[in-house]
Amino acid sequence: MLEQRRTTNILLLIIVVPLVFYLLKILSFIFIPLIFSMFIALLFLPLMRWLGRRRVPKFVSIIIVLLLVALGLKLGIELVQLSSRQILANNTEFLDKAELKLADLQLYLMDNFGIELEQKHGFLGQFFQNDKLSSTLGFLNSFVTSLLMTIFFVVLWLAESINVQKLMNHTLLKRKHTSIKTFMKIEKDLIKFIKVKVLVSALTGIFTGLMCVFFDVSFPIFWGLFAFAINFVQMVGSFISVIMLSIFAFVELDPTSTLFFFILAISLVQVTFGAILEPVFMGKSFSINIIAVLVMLMFWGFLWGIPGLIMAIPITVFIKIILEQFEGTQVIASLLSGNETELD
Repeated sequence: MLEQRRTTNILLLIIVVPLVFYLLKILSFIFIPLIFSMFIALLFLPLMRWLGRRRVPKFVSIIIVLLLVALGLKLGIELVQLSSRQILANNTEFLDKAELKLADLQLYLMDNFGIELEQKHGFLGQFFQNDKLSSTLGFLNSFVTSLLMTIFFVVLWLAESINVQKLMNHTLLKRKHTSIKTFMKIEKDLIKFIKVKVLVSALTGIFTGLMCVFFDVSFPIFWGLFAFAINFVQMVGSFISVIMLSIFAFVELDPTSTLFFFILAISLVQVTFGAILEPVFMGKSFSINIIAVLVMLMFWGFLWGIPGLIMAIPITVFIKIILEQFEGTQVIASLLSGNETELD
Protein backbone atom coordinates (compact mmCIF):
# COMPACT_ATOMS: atom_id res chain seq x y z
CA MET A 1 0.00 0.00 0.00
CA LEU A 2 2.82 2.38 0.91
CA GLU A 3 4.64 1.51 -2.32
CA GLN A 4 1.51 2.23 -4.38
CA ARG A 5 1.05 5.59 -2.64
CA ARG A 6 4.67 6.55 -3.34
CA THR A 7 4.31 5.59 -7.01
CA THR A 8 1.11 7.65 -7.24
CA ASN A 9 2.83 10.68 -5.72
CA ILE A 10 5.72 10.40 -8.18
CA LEU A 11 3.31 10.17 -11.13
CA LEU A 12 1.37 13.19 -9.86
CA LEU A 13 4.63 15.11 -9.49
CA ILE A 14 5.63 14.22 -13.06
CA ILE A 15 2.27 15.57 -14.30
CA VAL A 16 2.01 18.64 -12.05
CA VAL A 17 5.55 20.06 -12.44
CA PRO A 18 5.44 20.47 -16.26
CA LEU A 19 1.91 21.88 -15.94
CA VAL A 20 3.10 24.48 -13.42
CA PHE A 21 5.99 25.50 -15.71
CA TYR A 22 3.60 25.72 -18.67
CA LEU A 23 1.26 27.98 -16.70
CA LEU A 24 4.18 30.16 -15.60
CA LYS A 25 5.15 30.53 -19.26
CA ILE A 26 1.76 31.34 -20.79
CA LEU A 27 0.65 33.51 -17.84
CA SER A 28 3.92 35.41 -17.66
CA PHE A 29 2.06 38.68 -18.31
CA ILE A 30 0.48 38.22 -14.86
CA PHE A 31 3.29 36.53 -12.91
CA ILE A 32 6.06 38.94 -13.94
CA PRO A 33 4.27 42.09 -12.64
CA LEU A 34 3.13 40.11 -9.58
CA ILE A 35 6.67 39.07 -8.59
CA PHE A 36 8.17 42.48 -9.45
CA SER A 37 5.50 44.19 -7.34
CA MET A 38 6.27 41.89 -4.40
CA PHE A 39 9.93 42.96 -4.47
CA ILE A 40 8.94 46.64 -4.67
CA ALA A 41 6.48 46.22 -1.79
CA LEU A 42 9.12 44.44 0.31
CA LEU A 43 11.54 47.31 -0.30
CA PHE A 44 9.04 49.80 1.15
CA LEU A 45 7.70 47.51 3.89
CA PRO A 46 9.97 48.99 6.62
CA LEU A 47 8.69 52.48 5.71
CA MET A 48 5.09 51.25 5.87
CA ARG A 49 5.69 49.84 9.36
CA TRP A 50 7.43 53.02 10.50
CA LEU A 51 4.47 55.10 9.34
CA GLY A 52 2.08 52.61 10.97
CA ARG A 53 3.83 53.00 14.35
CA ARG A 54 3.17 56.74 14.05
CA ARG A 55 -0.53 56.05 13.51
CA VAL A 56 -0.50 57.17 9.88
CA PRO A 57 -3.55 55.66 8.13
CA LYS A 58 -2.70 52.77 5.83
CA PHE A 59 -4.16 54.38 2.70
CA VAL A 60 -2.03 57.49 3.35
CA SER A 61 1.06 55.29 3.76
CA ILE A 62 0.29 53.55 0.45
CA ILE A 63 -0.08 56.93 -1.29
CA ILE A 64 3.30 58.03 0.12
CA VAL A 65 4.96 54.84 -1.16
CA LEU A 66 3.36 55.22 -4.61
CA LEU A 67 4.56 58.83 -4.75
CA LEU A 68 8.10 57.68 -3.95
CA VAL A 69 7.88 55.01 -6.67
CA ALA A 70 6.55 57.63 -9.12
CA LEU A 71 9.42 59.95 -8.16
CA GLY A 72 11.93 57.18 -8.86
CA LEU A 73 10.30 56.46 -12.24
CA LYS A 74 10.33 60.15 -13.12
CA LEU A 75 14.03 60.38 -12.25
CA GLY A 76 14.75 57.32 -14.38
CA ILE A 77 12.76 58.70 -17.32
CA GLU A 78 14.57 62.05 -17.08
CA LEU A 79 17.94 60.27 -17.18
CA VAL A 80 16.85 58.16 -20.17
CA GLN A 81 15.66 61.29 -22.01
CA LEU A 82 18.93 63.09 -21.25
CA SER A 83 20.85 60.07 -22.48
CA SER A 84 18.72 59.93 -25.67
CA ARG A 85 19.41 63.59 -26.39
CA GLN A 86 23.16 62.95 -26.04
CA ILE A 87 23.00 60.00 -28.43
CA LEU A 88 20.94 61.87 -31.04
CA ALA A 89 23.23 64.91 -30.83
CA ASN A 90 26.35 62.81 -31.53
CA ASN A 91 24.76 60.14 -33.72
CA THR A 92 26.41 61.19 -37.01
CA GLU A 93 29.86 61.65 -35.49
CA PHE A 94 29.84 58.21 -33.90
CA LEU A 95 28.52 56.51 -37.05
CA ASP A 96 31.28 58.08 -39.13
CA LYS A 97 33.90 56.73 -36.70
CA ALA A 98 32.24 53.30 -36.74
CA GLU A 99 32.22 53.20 -40.54
CA LEU A 100 35.95 54.01 -40.61
CA LYS A 101 36.69 51.30 -38.02
CA LEU A 102 34.72 48.76 -40.04
CA ALA A 103 36.59 49.74 -43.19
CA ASP A 104 39.93 49.34 -41.37
CA LEU A 105 38.83 45.97 -39.98
CA GLN A 106 37.77 44.82 -43.45
CA LEU A 107 41.12 45.85 -44.91
CA TYR A 108 43.06 44.14 -42.09
CA LEU A 109 41.16 40.84 -42.52
CA MET A 110 41.63 40.97 -46.29
CA ASP A 111 45.38 41.67 -46.12
CA ASN A 112 46.25 39.20 -43.35
CA PHE A 113 43.71 36.38 -43.65
CA GLY A 114 42.22 36.76 -47.12
CA ILE A 115 38.74 37.19 -45.63
CA GLU A 116 36.53 39.52 -47.62
CA LEU A 117 33.52 41.07 -45.90
CA GLU A 118 30.62 42.38 -47.92
CA GLN A 119 29.80 45.82 -46.58
CA LYS A 120 27.10 48.06 -47.96
CA HIS A 121 27.79 51.75 -47.86
CA GLY A 122 26.37 53.39 -44.79
CA PHE A 123 25.34 50.09 -43.22
CA LEU A 124 25.38 51.41 -39.64
CA GLY A 125 23.54 54.54 -40.65
CA GLN A 126 20.83 52.46 -42.30
CA PHE A 127 20.65 50.27 -39.18
CA PHE A 128 20.06 53.23 -36.86
CA GLN A 129 17.78 55.11 -39.23
CA ASN A 130 15.40 52.28 -40.20
CA ASP A 131 11.79 52.87 -39.32
CA LYS A 132 11.16 51.04 -36.05
CA LEU A 133 7.91 52.82 -35.21
CA SER A 134 5.67 49.75 -35.08
CA SER A 135 8.04 47.73 -32.89
CA THR A 136 8.60 50.74 -30.62
CA LEU A 137 4.86 51.28 -30.20
CA GLY A 138 4.40 47.58 -29.44
CA PHE A 139 7.13 47.69 -26.81
CA LEU A 140 5.65 50.85 -25.23
CA ASN A 141 2.19 49.28 -25.12
CA SER A 142 3.56 46.16 -23.41
CA PHE A 143 5.67 48.25 -21.02
CA VAL A 144 2.78 50.53 -19.98
CA THR A 145 0.49 47.52 -19.46
CA SER A 146 3.08 45.76 -17.29
CA LEU A 147 3.74 48.99 -15.37
CA LEU A 148 0.07 49.52 -14.57
CA MET A 149 -0.33 45.90 -13.48
CA THR A 150 2.78 46.19 -11.30
CA ILE A 151 1.42 49.34 -9.60
CA PHE A 152 -1.92 47.57 -9.04
CA PHE A 153 -0.21 44.58 -7.43
CA VAL A 154 2.01 46.86 -5.31
CA VAL A 155 -1.13 48.42 -3.84
CA LEU A 156 -2.52 44.93 -3.11
CA TRP A 157 0.73 43.83 -1.42
CA LEU A 158 0.97 46.98 0.71
CA ALA A 159 -2.71 46.84 1.65
CA GLU A 160 -2.15 43.16 2.62
CA SER A 161 -4.88 42.06 0.24
CA ILE A 162 -2.25 39.53 -0.87
CA ASN A 163 -0.77 37.96 2.26
CA VAL A 164 2.08 35.50 1.66
CA GLN A 165 2.22 34.37 5.29
CA LYS A 166 -1.47 33.40 5.35
CA LEU A 167 -1.14 31.76 1.95
CA MET A 168 1.77 29.60 3.17
CA ASN A 169 -0.09 28.82 6.37
CA HIS A 170 -3.10 27.46 4.45
CA THR A 171 -1.15 25.62 1.74
CA LEU A 172 2.46 24.53 2.22
CA LEU A 173 3.35 24.83 5.90
CA LYS A 174 0.00 24.21 7.63
CA ARG A 175 1.36 25.53 10.95
CA LYS A 176 0.93 29.15 11.96
CA HIS A 177 4.17 29.44 13.96
CA THR A 178 6.23 27.85 11.17
CA SER A 179 4.59 29.98 8.47
CA ILE A 180 5.24 33.21 10.42
CA LYS A 181 8.87 32.25 11.09
CA THR A 182 9.41 31.29 7.43
CA PHE A 183 7.76 34.46 6.15
CA MET A 184 9.93 36.60 8.45
CA LYS A 185 13.08 34.91 7.11
CA ILE A 186 11.92 35.31 3.49
CA GLU A 187 11.09 38.96 4.14
CA LYS A 188 14.42 39.65 5.89
CA ASP A 189 16.57 37.95 3.24
CA LEU A 190 14.75 39.41 0.24
CA ILE A 191 14.73 42.95 1.68
CA LYS A 192 18.45 42.64 2.32
CA PHE A 193 19.08 41.31 -1.18
CA ILE A 194 17.03 44.06 -2.88
CA LYS A 195 18.65 46.87 -0.87
CA VAL A 196 22.19 45.61 -1.46
CA LYS A 197 21.54 44.93 -5.15
CA VAL A 198 20.05 48.40 -5.75
CA LEU A 199 22.94 50.07 -3.88
CA VAL A 200 25.67 48.06 -5.63
CA SER A 201 24.03 48.52 -9.05
CA ALA A 202 23.71 52.28 -8.48
CA LEU A 203 27.38 52.58 -7.47
CA THR A 204 28.40 50.44 -10.46
CA GLY A 205 26.41 52.68 -12.81
CA ILE A 206 27.77 55.91 -11.31
CA PHE A 207 31.42 54.83 -11.47
CA THR A 208 31.01 53.36 -14.97
CA GLY A 209 29.65 56.72 -16.12
CA LEU A 210 32.51 58.54 -14.39
CA MET A 211 35.05 56.30 -16.14
CA CYS A 212 33.44 57.19 -19.47
CA VAL A 213 33.74 60.89 -18.63
CA PHE A 214 37.36 60.52 -17.49
CA PHE A 215 38.45 58.64 -20.64
CA ASP A 216 36.29 60.83 -22.90
CA VAL A 217 34.00 58.02 -24.08
CA SER A 218 30.70 59.24 -25.53
CA PHE A 219 27.28 58.82 -23.88
CA PRO A 220 28.42 58.43 -20.23
CA ILE A 221 24.83 58.76 -18.91
CA PHE A 222 23.62 55.99 -21.21
CA TRP A 223 26.46 53.65 -20.22
CA GLY A 224 25.93 54.43 -16.54
CA LEU A 225 22.22 53.55 -16.87
CA PHE A 226 23.10 50.45 -18.88
CA ALA A 227 25.60 49.27 -16.23
CA PHE A 228 23.02 49.95 -13.48
CA ALA A 229 20.26 47.99 -15.24
CA ILE A 230 22.34 45.05 -16.50
CA ASN A 231 23.95 44.59 -13.07
CA PHE A 232 20.64 43.17 -11.79
CA VAL A 233 21.32 40.11 -13.96
CA GLN A 234 23.52 38.12 -11.58
CA MET A 235 27.03 37.27 -12.81
CA VAL A 236 26.21 37.54 -16.53
CA GLY A 237 25.40 41.27 -16.34
CA SER A 238 28.94 42.26 -15.38
CA PHE A 239 30.44 40.44 -18.38
CA ILE A 240 27.88 41.91 -20.79
CA SER A 241 28.52 45.43 -19.49
CA VAL A 242 32.31 45.18 -19.87
CA ILE A 243 32.17 43.52 -23.31
CA MET A 244 29.61 45.97 -24.76
CA LEU A 245 31.42 49.02 -23.43
CA SER A 246 34.80 47.68 -24.61
CA ILE A 247 33.47 47.22 -28.15
CA PHE A 248 32.03 50.73 -28.09
CA ALA A 249 35.29 52.17 -26.72
CA PHE A 250 37.21 50.41 -29.52
CA VAL A 251 35.32 52.66 -31.96
CA GLU A 252 35.74 55.77 -29.83
CA LEU A 253 39.37 55.41 -28.73
CA ASP A 254 42.56 54.66 -30.61
CA PRO A 255 43.84 51.13 -29.93
CA THR A 256 46.61 52.39 -27.65
CA SER A 257 47.28 52.28 -23.93
CA THR A 258 44.23 54.56 -23.38
CA LEU A 259 41.85 51.84 -24.60
CA PHE A 260 43.63 49.25 -22.45
CA PHE A 261 43.41 51.38 -19.29
CA PHE A 262 39.75 52.18 -19.95
CA ILE A 263 38.85 48.48 -20.24
CA LEU A 264 40.92 47.82 -17.10
CA ALA A 265 39.11 50.63 -15.24
CA ILE A 266 35.57 49.45 -16.05
CA SER A 267 36.59 45.87 -15.23
CA LEU A 268 37.89 47.01 -11.84
CA VAL A 269 34.60 48.82 -11.19
CA GLN A 270 32.66 45.60 -11.82
CA VAL A 271 35.05 43.48 -9.74
CA THR A 272 35.17 45.95 -6.83
CA PHE A 273 31.41 46.31 -6.45
CA GLY A 274 30.18 42.96 -7.77
CA ALA A 275 32.81 40.49 -6.59
CA ILE A 276 34.11 42.18 -3.42
CA LEU A 277 31.64 44.63 -1.84
CA GLU A 278 28.40 42.85 -2.74
CA PRO A 279 29.32 39.52 -1.03
CA VAL A 280 30.55 41.52 2.00
CA PHE A 281 27.22 43.37 2.24
CA MET A 282 25.21 40.20 1.66
CA GLY A 283 27.04 38.16 4.29
CA LYS A 284 28.13 34.52 4.28
CA SER A 285 24.69 33.28 5.28
CA PHE A 286 23.26 34.65 2.03
CA SER A 287 25.09 32.40 -0.40
CA ILE A 288 23.98 30.34 -3.38
CA ASN A 289 25.99 27.71 -5.19
CA ILE A 290 27.43 29.11 -8.43
CA ILE A 291 26.08 26.15 -10.43
CA ALA A 292 22.62 26.78 -8.98
CA VAL A 293 22.94 30.46 -9.98
CA LEU A 294 23.74 29.53 -13.60
CA VAL A 295 20.97 26.91 -13.78
CA MET A 296 18.38 29.30 -12.34
CA LEU A 297 19.49 32.08 -14.70
CA MET A 298 19.03 29.78 -17.69
CA PHE A 299 15.71 28.41 -16.43
CA TRP A 300 14.01 31.70 -15.52
CA GLY A 301 15.57 33.41 -18.52
CA PHE A 302 14.00 30.77 -20.75
CA LEU A 303 10.61 31.14 -19.04
CA TRP A 304 10.38 34.93 -18.73
CA GLY A 305 13.23 36.42 -20.75
CA ILE A 306 15.02 39.47 -19.32
CA PRO A 307 12.60 39.86 -16.34
CA GLY A 308 13.32 36.21 -15.52
CA LEU A 309 17.07 36.85 -15.54
CA ILE A 310 16.60 39.79 -13.15
CA MET A 311 14.34 37.89 -10.74
CA ALA A 312 16.10 34.50 -10.91
CA ILE A 313 18.19 34.88 -7.73
CA PRO A 314 15.48 36.38 -5.47
CA ILE A 315 13.10 33.62 -6.59
CA THR A 316 15.82 31.04 -5.85
CA VAL A 317 16.26 32.49 -2.34
CA PHE A 318 12.49 32.25 -1.81
CA ILE A 319 12.44 28.61 -2.96
CA LYS A 320 15.51 27.72 -0.86
CA ILE A 321 13.95 29.07 2.34
CA ILE A 322 10.72 27.13 1.68
CA LEU A 323 12.65 23.90 1.00
CA GLU A 324 14.57 24.32 4.26
CA GLN A 325 11.33 23.93 6.22
CA PHE A 326 10.74 20.31 5.17
CA GLU A 327 12.96 17.43 6.20
CA GLY A 328 12.56 15.68 2.85
CA THR A 329 13.69 18.72 0.84
CA GLN A 330 16.49 20.01 3.07
CA VAL A 331 19.01 18.16 0.88
CA ILE A 332 17.87 20.16 -2.16
CA ALA A 333 18.10 23.38 -0.13
CA SER A 334 21.66 22.50 0.92
CA LEU A 335 22.57 21.87 -2.74
CA LEU A 336 21.30 25.35 -3.62
CA SER A 337 23.41 26.84 -0.83
CA GLY A 338 27.08 27.49 -1.38
CA ASN A 339 29.21 27.31 1.72
CA GLU A 340 32.34 28.45 -0.07
CA THR A 341 30.97 29.98 -3.30
CA GLU A 342 29.06 33.14 -2.64
CA LEU A 343 26.93 35.26 -4.90
CA ASP A 344 29.05 37.20 -7.42
